[in-house]
Amino acid sequence: MSFWQAVLDPFHYEFFQKGLAAAVMAGALCGLIGVYVTLRGMSYIGHGLSHAIFGGFAAAPLIGVNVALGAGVWGLASALAISAVTRRKRIGADAAIGVVTTASFALGVALVIKFGNRGPAFDAALFGSIIGVSAGDLLLLGGALVFAVAVFSVLYRAFLFATFDPEVADVSGVRVARMDALLMLVLSVSILATLSIIGVTLVAATLVIPPVVARMLTDSFSRMLWTSTGIGAVCGAVGMYASYHLEIPSGTTIVLTNALVFVLVLALTGGRTLRRTAGLDDHADIPVPVGAPV
Repeated sequence: MSFWQAVLDPFHYEFFQKGLAAAVMAGALCGLIGVYVTLRGMSYIGHGLSHAIFGGFAAAPLIGVNVALGAGVWGLASALAISAVTRRKRIGADAAIGVVTTASFALGVALVIKFGNRGPAFDAALFGSIIGVSAGDLLLLGGALVFAVAVFSVLYRAFLFATFDPEVADVSGVRVARMDALLMLVLSVSILATLSIIGVTLVAATLVIPPVVARMLTDSFSRMLWTSTGIGAVCGAVGMYASYHLEIPSGTTIVLTNALVFVLVLALTGGRTLRRTAGLDDHADIPVPVGAPV
């Protein structure tokens, strides 16, 4: 087999074509929502919610509910539970995430061990699988990506205001609690949609690494959104291609690709532009009138 035949060989298989399309959409989706997650200091919640959703992933088939629907509802309930617990001043967000999500993940493992796995393969759920991508997965990913883009486009200014100055935003008419709940909904749907590609244990990395790299490359919030989305999509494609040739789970190779990009950009920039005030040039002109229906 010639070099170019070896390079193009994966594209002859339908399962790889589906996997590649799914990896690109999953990377773009995680890169987009990851910007809001990281800038709000919520990086750990992506890791936590992915584990919480696994509880619904395991429980849904046992009660005869569609896996995607059951896991999605479970993940959203977990996110709202974390928000509710966090509002109690004595309990920090990190503690709330740790309690709710680890308990949910442990419950999912217990259900799988006790009653057997009646849904998708256990290993694929944990680490992602290039082979397991179905047309339904592509539809779910596409729907989640369109939903995220629509939410962040329509409510761009409100989310930006709530991200950088939530206290001022709250008294200015932006309902920050509602924005938080909507962000949790988008995050839950996004994590659910990407599990088949990236897996429970690794999805948090794809939510964190692209936006961190983007922050090292730009100090503009709008450019950071596009850069992070693009980095996520490219790393998803490269990681999926590497998964085929290395015969390693797709989630693993996608995360390693992201990590390699992070190391390269860090070496080139020294992390000089990675600062908390990134994006304030876009933030200065966004006040929302008091009583605005946000």
